[in-house]
Amino acid sequence: MTIPKWKQNLVTGYQNFRAGNYGRQKELYEQLGTEGQSPEVLVISCVDSRVSPSAVFNAHPGEMFILRNVANIVPPCEPSAGYHGTSAAIEFAVSNMKVSVIVVMGHESCGGVAAFLASLDKNPDENAEHSFLGNWVEILDAAYKNFMASDANEVSQQRQMEYAGVRQSLINLMSFPFVEKAVMAGELSLLGAYFSIIEGRLLFVENGVFEEVEISSAD
Repeated sequence: MTIPKWKQNLVTGYQNFRAGNYGRQKELYEQLGTEGQSPEVLVISCVDSRVSPSAVFNAHPGEMFILRNVANIVPPCEPSAGYHGTSAAIEFAVSNMKVSVIVVMGHESCGGVAAFLASLDKNPDENAEHSFLGNWVEILDAAYKNFMASDANEVSQQRQMEYAGVRQSLINLMSFPFVEKAVMAGELSLLGAYFSIIEGRLLFVENGVFEEVEISSAD
């Protein structure tokens, strides 16, 4: 029977991992598996296949607790019945693992942001059919209303919304009582970030402004 290419790629990737990184870090994996994890950083990033927080920050296993969803969105705290996967992960990271910082990292050419912007041009009747994606990216509506004007000089509406989504997620984080309590106690920091896929550049939010992180002279 012919093995599908995607499955062969998975097998080959695993085999390379075993022969490479796992072999070099076997003791670390054994320690993490035996003693558990204690990451200092929670990174909330997009599910986009082009953006890997571990790669961007050159992180080893166990260093980062990573939460990925469409468009790196943090919803506002809603203690209603239902399934709140993103909120549960944030609570686990803050209340159980006591992370020191939450980094919300947006990125260039975000498909989730593009989907939100496309929905603005649709007739409401066109959105009659239920869409998990549509309902999720609607959370960006607050960012659109609150922050579009502040980035008026940016090169594109897409980039404006990618920035705005990060800012809004930082605001939404503070709507969670356990996050607010930890921040006010000086036990937790919040940081906005943005990654340019094309240029491999990282920006941090400093006083509300996205500023490029310095790179080594070798780059």
